[in-house]
Amino acid sequence: MDYLRACFLSAFLLAVCIPIIRAVETQPSPITKDHLLVLTIATKETDGFLRFMQTAKFFNYSVKVLGQGEAWKGGDVSNSIGGGQKVRLLKEEMKNHAEQKDLVVMFVDSYDVIFAGGPEELLTKFQETNHKVLFAAEGLIWPDKRLGEKYPVVRSGKRFLNSGGFIGYAPQINEIVGQWQLQDNDDDQLFYTKLYLDFTQRERINITLDHKCRVFQNLNGATEEVSLKFEKGRARAWNSMYETFPTVIHGNGPTKILLNYFGNYIPNAWNPETGCGFCEVDTLELSSLSEFPQVTIGIFIEQPTPFVPEFLERILALDYPKEKLSIFIHNKAVYHEKHIKTFWDQTKNVYRSRKLVGPEEDLSEGEARNMGLDTCRQDKECKYYFSIDADVVLTNPKTLVLLIDQNRKIISPLVTRHGKLWSNFWGALSSDGYYARSEDYIDIVQGKRVGVWNVPYLAHIYLIKGETLRSELKERNYFILEKLDPDMAMCRNAREMGVFMYIVNRHEYGRIISTANYNISHYNNDLWQIFENPVEWRQKYINENYTKIFTENISEQPCPDVFWFPILSEKACDELVEEMEHYGQWSGGKYADHRLSGGYENVPTDDIHMSQIGFDKEWLHFIREFIAPVTLKVFAGYYTKGYALLNFVVKYNPARQAFLRPHHDASTFTINIALNKKGIDFLGGGCKFARYNCTIESPRKGWSFMHPGRLTHLHEGLPTTKGTRYIAVSFIDP
Repeated sequence: MDYLRACFLSAFLLAVCIPIIRAVETQPSPITKDHLLVLTIATKETDGFLRFMQTAKFFNYSVKVLGQGEAWKGGDVSNSIGGGQKVRLLKEEMKNHAEQKDLVVMFVDSYDVIFAGGPEELLTKFQETNHKVLFAAEGLIWPDKRLGEKYPVVRSGKRFLNSGGFIGYAPQINEIVGQWQLQDNDDDQLFYTKLYLDFTQRERINITLDHKCRVFQNLNGATEEVSLKFEKGRARAWNSMYETFPTVIHGNGPTKILLNYFGNYIPNAWNPETGCGFCEVDTLELSSLSEFPQVTIGIFIEQPTPFVPEFLERILALDYPKEKLSIFIHNKAVYHEKHIKTFWDQTKNVYRSRKLVGPEEDLSEGEARNMGLDTCRQDKECKYYFSIDADVVLTNPKTLVLLIDQNRKIISPLVTRHGKLWSNFWGALSSDGYYARSEDYIDIVQGKRVGVWNVPYLAHIYLIKGETLRSELKERNYFILEKLDPDMAMCRNAREMGVFMYIVNRHEYGRIISTANYNISHYNNDLWQIFENPVEWRQKYINENYTKIFTENISEQPCPDVFWFPILSEKACDELVEEMEHYGQWSGGKYADHRLSGGYENVPTDDIHMSQIGFDKEWLHFIREFIAPVTLKVFAGYYTKGYALLNFVVKYNPARQAFLRPHHDASTFTINIALNKKGIDFLGGGCKFARYNCTIESPRKGWSFMHPGRLTHLHEGLPTTKGTRYIAVSFIDP
């Protein structure tokens, strides 16, 4: 029995182990990188080609480029059939490798392809297919849908061939392309498809498709399957349908924008661990140059816009040699002609050249923007065109230098609207070409991801190379296209020309202001912008020392419980006075006053109410935002509602009303802001508090008194002996 058991065990071991040993003996050795040849076609060095080569360099692929310097005769493959020229070039090249049995050749397109993995990964995946040739696969059939039923049935995976990428041994690749007998403008994918559908050839050559996207990921028809993943300090595209990390990503068909999104990360452009991986690649350093390049600045004022004088001041303050700058201005708004004139007078003999196109020219926005571009295009000395709209608050004077240093064909600094996610770029487009939010949009806007980002749309402010205007964008019309607004038209044209557009958020550059509801019926219209553009309003109209009230305790107490502090800028004071004088309906200091509910004023002043000029809501907001915090500081424990029925500007002069008799105010507390300067605009004046026998004779322009209104602070306005004195008064919490 033991003998039989031993015989049975020996037979079993021989049956099991010998096939395993044979399998190990016949297992092919791994293909090494030096047996790989990558071929691509590029008749022009487009931005897409340069990106492709950058990813190839990262993984140390050795790429041979065919067709360089040759005219493209393969048709408009982005919109129709064509591409035969690629097969013809491959056929010519493969004659040199036809006998190299150990050589693996991969062909990929270059304009819309990026590498996501290295040669070792690629060769391992190819070898695991156990086929001689592997073509990319996709879920959509092109160009002849009638051939769909002839494809082999696939239980799982993509069924149809895509010719944008394939890999195989040199003799087999040579045999395939050697059959090409067609014209350059015939369709390459149709050629490969028919060969693959020929059962005899498919079996003889041993061709298969990459059904589950292990090597080649075509994005067309698969956008919902592919997402971005960060793995081991690198970005990868993850196919959730087949749970694969493809090695080559192909943005075929209408998926170029999605490919650009992936290209912002894959393979090393950005990751959470190290941040931007190519922000410093191919950059310039202007500071090291002996001479700065010539720049044309295109300024566009297409509608009445708040804070235009300040906008123009920031243009003048740009940190760039003025003699290297040329100015082109298109002003569509008659309202801003006075502001342009001031700037024009101020910059005489400052810039290299200046050109102004005003509202009398009656140009459309698209026509004006085309003219601005052409100003640089026609000037061979113009190296850059810097376009900026009047709604951009450019807070960083080094913006122009920083953009030039990045060395991109079209680049825009990130600017956002205060307190909102509104910015000057789109991270994605909807199917009809309008705004869609990309996965990374909010992180880029909020600065959680910092870098240089390839985007489909940008506006408001951007830099374009003059060389690009004279080559890829050499046509004169880029801003007028169908029913698109000018910026959308320009961006669509750039995308179709294959010119990448970048947004950069590596620094703080500025903001975009709101032009909505900008009413120009007033004399100084920016005063009303406290709600729409609060940051700009504060910068223009709040005293520069206001925050020192809280940080350095600079408020003073010249009389008991009378606090004195800086609140309004000189500009605010001047404009408020101008607004009142422009309105002109001063009350005359009469007891009868129809503006009051009772029709009578016990202690009348010569004044104009804020409500008369439609400024009451804005003034009350000013009280709540800027007066209330001071109140809490100086009257600890008192929380004001910031409510006031009477808010007005008083006018004192010897000819009308020089002083105001002693009185209490109908308020919990009162503010009294000096709007002009004693000794320059008037003599005399001041305020006396009777209970404390305390007089303040030298009010400072833009500074406010704050004092209790009832019971304790009986006070009077001292005589103005010369000139005119203006004060702004509010009776708060009556």
